[in-house]
Amino acid sequence: LCLQTGYGRKFMTTIKDIADFFEGFAPAESAMDFDNVGLLVGDKNTKVTKALLSLDITGEVIEEAKKLGCELIISHHPVIFNPIKRLDTGSVPYLLAKYGIAALCMHTNLDLSESFGVNICLANAIGVKNIVKSDMGECLFVGETESETDIKSFAENVKSALNCNGLRYTDVKKSVKKVAVSSGAGGSEILAAAQIGADVLVTGEIKHHEINAANELCVNIVDAGHFKSEDIVILPLINKLSDNFSDVVFTKSKAYSDNIKFV
Repeated sequence: LCLQTGYGRKFMTTIKDIADFFEGFAPAESAMDFDNVGLLVGDKNTKVTKALLSLDITGEVIEEAKKLGCELIISHHPVIFNPIKRLDTGSVPYLLAKYGIAALCMHTNLDLSESFGVNICLANAIGVKNIVKSDMGECLFVGETESETDIKSFAENVKSALNCNGLRYTDVKKSVKKVAVSSGAGGSEILAAAQIGADVLVTGEIKHHEINAANELCVNIVDAGHFKSEDIVILPLINKLSDNFSDVVFTKSKAYSDNIKFV
C-alpha cells in the first residue's frame, strides 16, 4: 500500500508486505515438510511496482518479467527445491539474481489453503459447491455439484471450465454428485476419495496403478493435467492481490505454458 505521511512522502509496497499478505490465507508454516516456500530469491525490503504471476518460473518467464520492468515474480512451484550444489549461468536462480528480479513462491501452502487457494479456485471454476478440506486426505477437498449429473457431462464441463484441449476420464460410476478435488499430482488421494464416498476425483496427475485402484473402488477420475488444474488460481490471485495493493501492477505471464498438445 502507498501510505501518505505528514511529510508528504509515500512508502511503497515491498516484497515483505506481499509475503505478509499471503500469511493471512496461505501461511508458510502450513506447507508440507518436503516443500520450500516463501521468498526464495531477492530482498524482502525491495519496493514493488510491477509483479508477474506464473505457475512456474522459466527462463522465458524471467525475460518476460525483465521486459515488463517487474521487480518480482510470484509463482506456485518453487524455483529452488533442493540444496544448490552448482549454480549454472543459465539456471533460473542465476538469471533471477542477474536481473535483480525476486521470486516469491507459494506452493503446498497455497494448495492447502481453506479460504483461498488452488483447490478452492479449481472447485469454484468447475462448479463444485460447499467445498471443504477433507480430514481423510493430506491435500483433498470435497464438495458437490449443484445437481446430480452423468460423468461424461461432468468431464465435458471440467474441460470447458479449465480451457483444456483434452483430458482423461473414467466411466465406472454413471452419476456424479459428490466431488473430490486434489489439484496437480493428486492421484495418490484416490483411496481417501473413496473413503469419503466421492463419485469422482478431479486431479491433474494420476498414475496407472492409481487408476486401477480407482476402478476397483468404483470412483471416477477426471485427469485435467497438472498445468490446467493449477493455473486456474493465477487470475483470481491477481484480482485478490490487486484489490489489496493498488500501487502494484500484477500481470499473468503469457510466456509460460506446459506446451501439451493432443492429437
